[in-house]
Amino acid sequence: MTTSGEPRGLGRPPLTWNALGRSREELAVMADWPQQATTDWAWGGSSGRGVRVCIVDSGIEGGHPDVGPIQGSYAVTSVGGAEPSVRPVDDGDACGHGTACAGIVRSLAPECELYSVRVLGERYASSGDAFVTGLRWAVSQGFDVVSLSLSTTRRRFAEALHAIADDAYFQRTLLVASAHNTPVESFPWRFSSVVSVGSHAVQDPALVLYNPNPPVEFFAHGTDVEVAWPGGGRTRITGNSFATPHVAGYCALALGKHPQLTPFQVKNLLYLTSSNVEGSA
Repeated sequence: MTTSGEPRGLGRPPLTWNALGRSREELAVMADWPQQATTDWAWGGSSGRGVRVCIVDSGIEGGHPDVGPIQGSYAVTSVGGAEPSVRPVDDGDACGHGTACAGIVRSLAPECELYSVRVLGERYASSGDAFVTGLRWAVSQGFDVVSLSLSTTRRRFAEALHAIADDAYFQRTLLVASAHNTPVESFPWRFSSVVSVGSHAVQDPALVLYNPNPPVEFFAHGTDVEVAWPGGGRTRITGNSFATPHVAGYCALALGKHPQLTPFQVKNLLYLTSSNVEGSA
């Protein structure tokens, strides 16, 4: 979707097998990074303006004091046993999880555009088909950042989710995905084409740590986090789900300042600016 609300209509990118017949000039890439990539260079002065962030979750309570207006609200629905599809809906949150994540993103990137795709219902109920349908749709719309604080342990959905994650990576949609809260295998955070996130225990939203022993790549504030909650209130909550939108927010800030960055480059920027990476600032 573009900022005017029209679908971008992206399909899978054309395959490239080699550079035969293409000149060096055709492949030129501007590499204007400083010798030391600091957080100030990465996102200093950015508000996330112009960056479109999609929260695939339980919906968002638009107008919440900690969230503000949202630019689009959608839900995966299935009528009469038909294949699930994505439709526009009124804003709202089925269980609070999505509003909590949206508030965190907004706290870091106050001028980003927020969109919601609801795949979770009351009591966090969902299906793998709804999850895959919602995430595929979000990627096809070309959002800049998709924040995903959920996963599935069902291996039969892994292949489809892997293809969606790769499509996102090559189409410049940054997929930021939460690791499972328990040491089990789930998807899509396990895939290297996404930015995977777990929690640290420090009460500091600014602290992002790189994990030298993946598959979880980054740790962020996810313990006893004060979050927005439906009804205009707040609550405190713990989990990888709430570390993830912190990283998504920083990604939105970086893309607001450097809109040309690819997911590969944003992930490198997160690594270089992580507080535990030697030489980082």
